[in-house]
Amino acid sequence: MNDKITVGIADMKIAQGSGILITYALGSCIGLCFHDPRLKLGALLHIMLPLNMETGRKNPMKYADTGIRETLRQLEAKGASKSRMTVKIAGGAKMFEVNGGNLGNIGQRNIESVHLILRKEGIRLMAEDVGGTVARTLLFDVVSGQGCIRSYGRQDVLF
Repeated sequence: MNDKITVGIADMKIAQGSGILITYALGSCIGLCFHDPRLKLGALLHIMLPLNMETGRKNPMKYADTGIRETLRQLEAKGASKSRMTVKIAGGAKMFEVNGGNLGNIGQRNIESVHLILRKEGIRLMAEDVGGTVARTLLFDVVSGQGCIRSYGRQDVLF
């Protein structure tokens, strides 16, 4: 069995040639599985919020905009090509009922932000399991590019 590498909240890890990247507690957060099949290179990014408006940008991985761009930069430094790269995403659930319209639905705002940034960067979104009201655990095999989503009360979803 491949080694499992845990990715924390507002974190990103890269593996090449072997390894399963795993992140837990994807509620309104989104996990993004980046894959360059030729290099068997992958990254798993766990973002919390749609846009980085933090002064000083202490943790770019916390936000969709800066997290995606930093992940792409690090993958390209290892030889990845945007033209080969694909992404699969999971998360963006509405975990709590909040009065105040869409402002309270951070999961939906995260989904929209991730879609927009991937489109701007020219990265192909191959699959997604987003929205709903259930938290997810996301596993990603960097060799095959296969993702697996585990949620309480649901069968595993392979994507």
